[in-house]
Amino acid sequence: MAVVATSDTIAAIATAPGRGGVGVIRVSGSNLLPFAFALTGKNPQPRYATLADFKAADGAAVDSGLLLFFPGPNSFTGEDVLELQGHGGPVVMQMLLARCLDLGARLAEPGEFSRRAFLNGKMDLAQAEAVADLIDAATTSAARSAVRSLQGEFSRAIGELNEELINLRMLVEATLDFPEEDIDFLQAANAFGRLERLQLKLAEIFDRAGQGKLLQSGLHVVLAGQPNVGKSSLLNRLTGDDLAIVTPIAGTTRDALRSTIQIEGIPLHIIDTAGLRDTEDVVEKIGIERSWQEIERADVVVLLVDANVGVSAVDREILAKMPERLQRITVYNKIDLAGREPGRHDETDGVAISLSAKANRGIELLRQELLRIAGWHQAEDVFIARERHLRALAAAQEHVAAARSVVEGIMPALELFAEELRLAQQSLGQITGEFTADDLLGVIFSRFCIGK
Repeated sequence: MAVVATSDTIAAIATAPGRGGVGVIRVSGSNLLPFAFALTGKNPQPRYATLADFKAADGAAVDSGLLLFFPGPNSFTGEDVLELQGHGGPVVMQMLLARCLDLGARLAEPGEFSRRAFLNGKMDLAQAEAVADLIDAATTSAARSAVRSLQGEFSRAIGELNEELINLRMLVEATLDFPEEDIDFLQAANAFGRLERLQLKLAEIFDRAGQGKLLQSGLHVVLAGQPNVGKSSLLNRLTGDDLAIVTPIAGTTRDALRSTIQIEGIPLHIIDTAGLRDTEDVVEKIGIERSWQEIERADVVVLLVDANVGVSAVDREILAKMPERLQRITVYNKIDLAGREPGRHDETDGVAISLSAKANRGIELLRQELLRIAGWHQAEDVFIARERHLRALAAAQEHVAAARSVVEGIMPALELFAEELRLAQQSLGQITGEFTADDLLGVIFSRFCIGK
């Protein structure tokens, strides 16, 4: 998305598509009082709800409802903002939006309201992204974390790190200006102790952000294995619903079945795949091909085997074909028929869980193992984060570690120390938007919904 001009007037429907009791159209621009008068024949007071008829060009009422006026800079976007609250029928909303466009507004692009708020200093980039994350939140925990980021908690943590980096850089720059002081000056100012504390804080923020990223995107788990090992039964047990057909007939599952569950607030996207085997059935072959496609995209593969048979040569062939990056759990199912107890143990190629999907024994062991693989630990102060935030934090950690190697004599050059600190600060600045290029802004805001 190209850089938008902030002098023109934009309009969009801000409520979700479909019918509702109330629909909202948002308008943002400069000097919108004449716009409001042309639409309603009234001059609304700032931040007061005004009952008005929304009129067409010929004076006929398109709809009636509430008109709210928020003069800039004390508005969401920092510009004049109008909110038209009418009846929530899709036809009425489209008619009212068309009238706004007739009056000189243009249709807003995805995320353009939030982008203007960012460009006008009403929020930083991390807060702007939290708006979209709050809307998209799939769990209560994700929503709470998104609110923390929207309220600026993540940004304040990054700001504190930035402030420490600035102070540290100031000491180093002063040392460069007075080279005769050199390392003694840095030691007297406890620069090395500050650097160590900075590393610890970075690690803490990275952990909290990593938990937030997990709350946002969840974990993709594929149930794989030969036919009739209990994949569909396990899916039904994990979801608490009869989503998959369970029969003794091999090849019953012909296509991937998807369901999302929550464990400790973490979304787990569970995919039950067709049984992996050689077959001449054309439809089943297509299902097996799709199973391998799902495995390629997964974070975790749960390989089910019959506890009475164990890991067979065919199972080992399946494991050998799986991508090495994947986390693997081998599940020995049907322990009720094998006379075994539920349990967890380590194997050469990963962790194994013994359970019975049919008898509902050992299922909790699998849930806890999935959480462990996800890296989840209970925390109440996480904030929502995205992959780019984690990459920026990881880059900052690398630069701070490189700076520490300078002072420990591994790379004894004070100029390099200063440069690594500068690069660390630049990486952190990408999170809140201080150093972000316009093309990155386009990518970020284009993923927002219309009206935000």
